[in-house]
Amino acid sequence: MRYLTESFALGALGRGRPVEQFLGPAGSPERPGIHYVEVRPAKTHYEIWLHILEDVGNETFADLVEFPPLEPDDEEEEFDRPVATREEPLAALTAAEHVTGAVRGRWVDAGLVQDEYHDYVMAGRPANSSPDGHPWPVPPFRS
Repeated sequence: MRYLTESFALGALGRGRPVEQFLGPAGSPERPGIHYVEVRPAKTHYEIWLHILEDVGNETFADLVEFPPLEPDDEEEEFDRPVATREEPLAALTAAEHVTGAVRGRWVDAGLVQDEYHDYVMAGRPANSSPDGHPWPVPPFRS
């Protein structure tokens, strides 16, 4: 089973392991990108990181940590930066969902977000839903 139940996601965070969620396409047809969210334990809190990357992968290259930022010259870009912090793991998951549109029940262990991306590539990079038919999250309005 790829997706973590809430209790397994909370357990991973409690053991100091991050959880991630692939959020699908980002950018534009002229400059395609992808994004994913990570909830990362720190010493006294949990950080929510949003990663917005250029979609440079293919069937044999899905190592997201090697992808460049979607807008490398834009200092205002929300690439690879914390977007929130919380003191408790459940509050961190909730904050990640609120800030990025992530969905409870779609969290994966650290590193498996690359498998999610690979499935996305193999399915032809669907614009409206994940390869299993789940709609891509829609981030709430951010000021």
